[in-house]
Amino acid sequence: MTDSSNAALIARAERAEQGSYLLLFAPALLLVGLFLGGPLGLLFFQSLREGDSFSFVHYARIWQEEIYWRTYADTLQISLLVTVLSIVFGFPLAYAAAVASRGWSTLILALVMLPFWTSVLVRTYAWLVVLQRRGIINTTLIDLGIIEKPLSLSHNFTAVLIGMLHVMIPFMVFPLYAALSKIPTELTQAGHSLGGSTFYVFRRIILPLAAPGVAAGSVLVFILCLGFYLTPELLGGGKTIMVSSLVQRNVELYLQFGAASAVAMVLLAMVCTIFWAVDRALPVEKIVGMR
Repeated sequence: MTDSSNAALIARAERAEQGSYLLLFAPALLLVGLFLGGPLGLLFFQSLREGDSFSFVHYARIWQEEIYWRTYADTLQISLLVTVLSIVFGFPLAYAAAVASRGWSTLILALVMLPFWTSVLVRTYAWLVVLQRRGIINTTLIDLGIIEKPLSLSHNFTAVLIGMLHVMIPFMVFPLYAALSKIPTELTQAGHSLGGSTFYVFRRIILPLAAPGVAAGSVLVFILCLGFYLTPELLGGGKTIMVSSLVQRNVELYLQFGAASAVAMVLLAMVCTIFWAVDRALPVEKIVGMR
């Protein structure tokens, strides 16, 4: 049998294998197309409707009116701050769970998972109880004589930041723990035995090897923060408006479904752009290779 015949047989076998894979994926692709692609297409169609005609007026309004730009800017700012703070507070927790014994590691991870067992609404109202003017923090500080007047901790930007950070910490800890637990202890021991300080070993060994976990957790937390609604709405007291609240107000107060759809489509475009930029900077293949 000639080389060309062998190549033809191999190519035919590869096409048959690809066809089999496509048949296996077909039900999932159909479901995604129906329940994700269909609603997104309808949303985009609705964003172009103004009355009985097609128009870009809703997108033009987003471009022209300051309230939209300020809302998008506030949403990005809060999401970025929550992401950074999640890394700052989540890294020690993940590292402690990664280096601790099995029993302590299980306990730490269980405590991190504890918020998942409580409704977001309950957690948000709990923070209102803690942060309000007569809440636990202000009452304790006044009783200790540290302050004379209650601090303004609720219904503002600070309250939104605290509430969202509490919800998002687990989404940062678990990717970090997955990356840190795969670092061989021999590497850090070798670094210390060669004269490296604790900070030097952390900066040159632990941090680079934990980078995939930081990247994965950061993308996850940032994207989830962009769509937050309940926590900013309750803890912000109407003073901190995020994109999800803008969508809700366009629908509920003004019955502007086209405007709400346009706001949502712009947010979706921002999310897709972020995913694309992250993939260009740190592709999935590179992340897997670093692990």
